[in-house]
Amino acid sequence: MRKWMPLIAVCLGTFMLLVDVTIVTVALPDMAVDLKTTFSSLQWVVDIYTLVLAALLLAMGSVADLYGRRRLYLGGLVVFALASLASGLAQNTTLLIAARGLQGIGGAAMYATTIALLSSSYQGRDRGVAFGIWGAVSGAAAAAGPILGGLLTQNLSWRWIFFVNLPVSVAALAASRWSLAADRPAGRARPDVAGLLTFTVGAAAVTYGLIRAAAHGWGSAATLSLLGVGLAAFAAFILVELARQRAGAGVLLDLALFRRPAFCGVMIAALLLNAAAFAYLPYTSVWLQTVLRLTPIRAGLVGSAPLSLAAFVVSALIGRFLHNHSPRWIIGGGLALIGAGVLLQATLTAQSGDLVLLPGLIVAGIGVGLATPPLVSSAMSAVPQHSAGMAAGAVNTARQLGFTFGVAVLGGVFSSRVAGVLGDPALAPAVTGGQARAVLAHAPAAHRPALDQLIHAATASGLNHALVVAGVLGLAAALVTVVTMRRSVPPPGSGQATPAGRQAAQATATPEPAER
Repeated sequence: MRKWMPLIAVCLGTFMLLVDVTIVTVALPDMAVDLKTTFSSLQWVVDIYTLVLAALLLAMGSVADLYGRRRLYLGGLVVFALASLASGLAQNTTLLIAARGLQGIGGAAMYATTIALLSSSYQGRDRGVAFGIWGAVSGAAAAAGPILGGLLTQNLSWRWIFFVNLPVSVAALAASRWSLAADRPAGRARPDVAGLLTFTVGAAAVTYGLIRAAAHGWGSAATLSLLGVGLAAFAAFILVELARQRAGAGVLLDLALFRRPAFCGVMIAALLLNAAAFAYLPYTSVWLQTVLRLTPIRAGLVGSAPLSLAAFVVSALIGRFLHNHSPRWIIGGGLALIGAGVLLQATLTAQSGDLVLLPGLIVAGIGVGLATPPLVSSAMSAVPQHSAGMAAGAVNTARQLGFTFGVAVLGGVFSSRVAGVLGDPALAPAVTGGQARAVLAHAPAAHRPALDQLIHAATASGLNHALVVAGVLGLAAALVTVVTMRRSVPPPGSGQATPAGRQAAQATATPEPAER
């Protein structure tokens, strides 16, 4: 049991921080009533956490490499716990949003270090098992949020979706202090402050721009301005990193790694995996809860639990087989199954019931379970041990940005199609925003049956279109992975690593391990 305590410590923190991405969504109506505010004003309670988490991941990975991963993970747990307490005690919207932002800082500190901590704690077959379990927990957390949120909100109070983090944080802190070995950062390099600032501004602006795009459209001035600021900041980041590399100074992200097709493939796969596998779930929830009128708990059990359970089981089982096996076909096959599973769900009609999603969710969950563990371990194998935080931050940043990008793109597809079928631009925002019951309540009684049928048809058609786009993204990611990882990163646990800097480019000539 002692051997697996580092894994338990890391998985506790990972599950907690990822659950908090989605746990809030089902509690927003209760929050609005208790805090005497509107549902729309509380959207920032959801968005600020995602925004801060995505913006700070790469920066936190660099900080971990400089000052110690264990130290940063423990600090992140403390910050996350205090922010959870503040969120649960908040008496107004402003305080709640501020506390959620602080939660995002703590979550970023934890998430940026989890992969590197596992990589340093285990070797060989054990490392493969650890990454498999970590991937299973990550997949389960993404879908467990709405279920856990519904249970706590219905039976206790919305405040308990935050208070529940306190005992978990205490358990994670105790396990971490007891089992995680203190790491000694290599050297005393000065932090890349310019890189930290430019990348954080870029990630924050792009993430916020994508959030705005989902709500206000891609053509709005605010969306275009934010995306423009983000792209400019990323361009400045690249120039800063190149200048520091030429000067021989430490960098936030070794751009030379992107000369290697396999590393680029890992990043693209991470981006598209979350977009394809998870970004449609908020719109599935709208259909299940406001059109089919399921309770939050049943909607979670039907609309996300099958994917979560399948991913958990497959990830847990596959870990032991990752050792000394090329990840190319495992990741590519997993992404192909995600695409196929999502497309399998795109068969909704106005008469469809909730169980129609079940087969596709299971297939997609199997794909998530196959792709996630080797994806993470491949990113770690592409860099030397002292840059593990950099690689962990990069792959997790790609995953978070992928989810945000997917929600924005699929939200636009969903809303556009719903508006087209309804034929009334004024009704579409209310229906896609989860207000279908209110729309029916305000309609004349004689028109309600026909309007209800039209809403069923519109949301089913909108969801079908969003699912097709998500499925194509999954299949495209599979193709990119198979093509780019011909010269693959070393398999997890092989003990090999691609040196940073110039040697990263030379690594493209390294033969791939034999396919098995």
